[in-house]
Order: sequence, then structure tokens, then C-alpha cells
Amino acid sequence: MLNWDLQCRSEQIGGGRVDQRGSGYQPDLIFDIGFHRGEDTEFYLKKGFRVVAVEGNPALCAEAREKFAGPLADGRLTLVEKALAREPGPVTFYVNESSVWGTIDPLWAERNLTRFQAASEPITVQATTMPDLLEAFGVPYYVKLDIEGFDMVGVEGLASSETRPAYVSIESDKDSFKGLKYEISTLSSLGYDRFKVVPQSKVTGQVSGGVDHSFAHGSSGCFGDEAPGRWMTADEAIEAYRSIFFTYAIAGDDPVAPRWVRSLAWWLGVRADWYDTHAWRSSASAGSGESAA
Repeated sequence: MLNWDLQCRSEQIGGGRVDQRGSGYQPDLIFDIGFHRGEDTEFYLKKGFRVVAVEGNPALCAEAREKFAGPLADGRLTLVEKALAREPGPVTFYVNESSVWGTIDPLWAERNLTRFQAASEPITVQATTMPDLLEAFGVPYYVKLDIEGFDMVGVEGLASSETRPAYVSIESDKDSFKGLKYEISTLSSLGYDRFKVVPQSKVTGQVSGGVDHSFAHGSSGCFGDEAPGRWMTADEAIEAYRSIFFTYAIAGDDPVAPRWVRSLAWWLGVRADWYDTHAWRSSASAGSGESAA
């Protein structure tokens, strides 16, 4: 594993390790918030990182205990079988017939039904919070958030720690440009000053150095410098999203352009993608998304 500049003492807590150095993120640790079926965790483990994975769907957690029995047993993977929320305790989790759309946000569950005709079944699960995860496991190198409408709850929770991860990624807002600007401004307020706008439909074509891995459709893909695209300022990222939202207006999930405009756009091959925002604290002594091993 990595040779840290400062000697540290680690303790086992629920299968994870806590950094006892007193400051700084743990450069071999990733939080996978929205584990799903472990598509991203599998990649992070191959890269040599330890992973704390958070998943609220009990059925997916049961699958994970079998699929990732080895990493769970040797401590490289910790599975937190809870949803992420603002407060700990019981919450309603909407299990969607399309498992990637599971959420604790009732508005997202309603959206999935009305927009995509994908029904959800409400169940009660336990929730944890980002501050609780940071206290239990320490500050990670990278946080991936993909929890269907609640990504910003995780981002906002990072404010509880004076030390922040070097990298964060979220699924960007598709429905509100105001919401998109709030995402960028909140990340900026936490010290993130460089951003990438990554089209997720193309993730299957991404390549990571040092490992043999094929990215599944819907996975988050590479992070850090390995994520495609250039690092931009906050203003540049917002401008990049301005043109993306124009495409959403004519070819998105809920277009507002006149029918003839949408028809012409479709004939011209205009298709809307969905995007992840990757954020980097350039002041952090971070690597580049390279292997931790």
C-alpha cells in the first residue's frame, strides 16, 4: 500500500480503519456512496484502494456480501448497509423496479413513475450521515456520490470536517440550471476550485492506467486526472453546463422546446447525455487518481 509521509496508527472499526494522524485525508481510501452492485467499488479495489461502500437497498447489500466476500473478509471493503441522509435513523427507501433508481427522495420516486413509468416500493431502512461516516472511517481521498437526488446531502456533510477529500464526484442536476449552479457553488465553498464535466454515456470507453477493467454502463468511471476532459474553473464549468442545458431543453427527459424544434433536433442527431461533475481541491497534495497500491 501507500507509504504515508507521516506514520499513522490504524484501528479496526466495523471492518474499516481510522486514520490517527490527526490531519489530512487517507490517500488509500475511497467512499463509494451509492454502491448499487459494486460496479465502481470493483474498479477502486483493482486500483489498490480501500473502500467504504454505502448502500440502502437490502437486496443489493445481500448480493454484495456474496459477490465481494473476499474483500469484505480481508478488510479492503467495508459495506455500510444504510442509506445516506441528513439525519441518522429510520427513513423510507423507495426500491425501484430499475435498481439504479432506488432513492430516499419521494420526489425522485414520483419522477421515476411519471417520467419513466418505473414504479417504486417503499420500505423502511436505517440511514447514516456523511459526518458520521467521516468520524467512523476518517476522511477519504475521493468520494463518489450517486444516490438519486441526494448527492448534495453528502456534499454538504463534508463541511463537518476541516479536512476534505481531494476529489468528489456527483451526478449533476438535469432539471434545474439554478440547482446546477448551487452544486458548483457549494463545492467551491468547500475549497474545490477545479471541475470536470464528464459525459456518462461514454464511460464504457474509458481506460484506466495500470489495471485491466471494463466499465459497465451506468458506472462512474475514472476519477481525478484519469477522468476525461480538462480541469476548469467554476465559471468555466457553469458555462459548459449552459450549453448542455440548452440540449436538455430540446432533447432531454422533459423537453420544453416546441415539437417541431424537437423533431428537427432528433433528425439532426441531437441527443441529450447525462453528466457527472468531478471536483478537485487543487491545493490538496493529491495524486491523480492513480493506483493506491
